[in-house]
Amino acid sequence: MAGTKEYLSEITGNDYIDSGLYDKFNVKRGLRNADGTGVLVGLTRIGDVHGYVIDENEKVAVDGKLYYRGIDVEDIVAAAEREKRFGFEETVFLLMFGQLPNALQLEHFSALMGDCRALPKNFAEDCIMKTPSRDIMNKLGRSVLTLYSYDQDPDNNSSENVLRQCLELIARFPTIVAYSYMAKKHYFDQESLILHHPESTSSSAETILSLIRPDQQYTRLEAEILDLALILHAEHGGGNNSTFAVHLLTSAETDTYAAITAGINSLKGFKHGGANIKVIGMMEDIKQNVKHWDSEGEVADYLEWILRGKAYDHSGLIYGQGHAVYTKSDPRTTLLRGKAEILAAEKGLNDELELYKLVDALSPVIFKKVKESTKDICTNVDFYSGFVYRMLGIPSELFTPIFAVSRVAGWCAHRLEEIVSGGRIIRPAYKCVQPRLAYTPMEERE
Repeated sequence: MAGTKEYLSEITGNDYIDSGLYDKFNVKRGLRNADGTGVLVGLTRIGDVHGYVIDENEKVAVDGKLYYRGIDVEDIVAAAEREKRFGFEETVFLLMFGQLPNALQLEHFSALMGDCRALPKNFAEDCIMKTPSRDIMNKLGRSVLTLYSYDQDPDNNSSENVLRQCLELIARFPTIVAYSYMAKKHYFDQESLILHHPESTSSSAETILSLIRPDQQYTRLEAEILDLALILHAEHGGGNNSTFAVHLLTSAETDTYAAITAGINSLKGFKHGGANIKVIGMMEDIKQNVKHWDSEGEVADYLEWILRGKAYDHSGLIYGQGHAVYTKSDPRTTLLRGKAEILAAEKGLNDELELYKLVDALSPVIFKKVKESTKDICTNVDFYSGFVYRMLGIPSELFTPIFAVSRVAGWCAHRLEEIVSGGRIIRPAYKCVQPRLAYTPMEERE
């Protein structure tokens, strides 16, 4: 907008707050304590992210664990693999209802999800095709807000009505994301417009793959690996940024569509769900600038340059490394890395996989050297997820939207929990450090 540049320095100056004031007033920046632990602002029964223990008032690193409703996610994954079935629908049932379904319950629930996959009449044409977006997360958020207008009872926040809304949203997310992507390809990339109807008997992973591919073809292995990714991203405690955003809006008694859209908009950020795209960009940069991918010395030197802000995007960050809770390990990373090895062997990308694993191993060492820190950091799930998606032939535009397809299950579970057990609007304090000023009459202003 013309004329805004002249005000930029004013904004920069007037919005600056001396970092020393945060220490003076003991502000928990990022809702984090001084030792990096999160400030306790709520209770939940849905998900538990376990990455450290407090021993004699000191934070002690331990191997990471992730629990859904008290059940280890590794056990959920292992059971699905052992029984040769998809596990995301079972995961959704567990998160929403607090217990594992029996065979008949799972069959009925999967059928319910399948029946809800299709979008309301004319929705795809009116909401997605007529107003396409280059950014699929942007289109997803706008689509969810628009669904408010297709709901006969949108503002009813009873548990029964919200449950109905949530289940419809979870089922429809794969279709919205796929159609939004196909519209983007057509209107912005000048490719043919191909839309498939979702099959009611397909799992969420199968639905995504069939809807984004013109020939609708995919292998069982591809669907199983995408299903694993959906399971691993479905929930991560009440304190992650997007889930907290859903809690925040729910506490204000807004509608389901507004609350879930808040989660989408949060997840879009590069410090949250968009991190796997940054990893891909960083790894491409490493591949171009490190001559010998198998050289520990060369890779370590370049990682040091990245961490010192002298390479890649000059942010001083090695993307995909470190986590707010996990210290020694991220259990999701371990599971996804195993699938990456299978896919890399099948796709002939073992050399690239070994580079990923070398960066994985060296990053904590380089971090401690450059930062002169004893802090434990580990490789998080974002480091391998983009690589896995790329090997599945999934374009980068869909990396974060697929995250949303999964995480909406956790958002919905937390929205219901806030409705049942919250009761108070979330309202943390901000201290104003602006000095009091006298009002200056217009004729006296410079």
